[in-house]
Amino acid sequence: MLTRKQHELLMFIHERMKESGIPPSFDEMKDALDLRSKSGIHRLITALEERGFIRRLPNRARALEVIKLPDSMNPSLGGRKARFEPNVIEGTLGRVAAPPARSAPPMPGMSEAGRPVSIPVMGRIAAGTPIEAIQSHSHTIAVPPEMLTGGEHYALEVRGDSMVDAGIFDGDTVIIKKQDTAATGEIIVALVDEEEATLKRLRRRGNSVALEAANPAYETRIFPPDRVKVQGRLVGLLRKY
Repeated sequence: MLTRKQHELLMFIHERMKESGIPPSFDEMKDALDLRSKSGIHRLITALEERGFIRRLPNRARALEVIKLPDSMNPSLGGRKARFEPNVIEGTLGRVAAPPARSAPPMPGMSEAGRPVSIPVMGRIAAGTPIEAIQSHSHTIAVPPEMLTGGEHYALEVRGDSMVDAGIFDGDTVIIKKQDTAATGEIIVALVDEEEATLKRLRRRGNSVALEAANPAYETRIFPPDRVKVQGRLVGLLRKY
């Protein structure tokens, strides 16, 4: 699934290539999508490349190749803002259920608290400069039920190093409880300007919202409250060695 901006950029590149055979410049793409900087175009192109829609050709300026288009060209995408919304979780997936009246004997290595709970992995999240989160449900992971706190949960794979002083490293998988509010000081998934998601510590400064990194190399970013939405709160972390 593509966000609205990703879909718009892909179709702009596709139409320009059909007309002239030459990919548009970054300035042309920025103006076409009404973005404030070319860094947003870089993020969109990276997202499209990771999803297999375009390919950057090495050692050539402005060298882009459209590999495929979305399966369904839904015109409504142009009028509806796509956003990262973990509330696409359906049914009981990721929800902590009440223990059954009769529980089976625990498997080797499993706590007596109950069987592992499967929760969906919703893609990647930036612990650094915000990137667009992948909103497709790629697979599920099993987590111990004692790691969850009740309600709905989802997992995200961390990219970046801005939260290393909080013990969150590039490649970790964070467990997020779905909620739209959080207390100051909690680590949250924040959605900025309806387009970009990032993992940061929430601070409230008067009438402003601060997204604070846990790495002195990164600056704290401050926004008016209407530009930031809470998408969930960090409740656990998994790491592979």
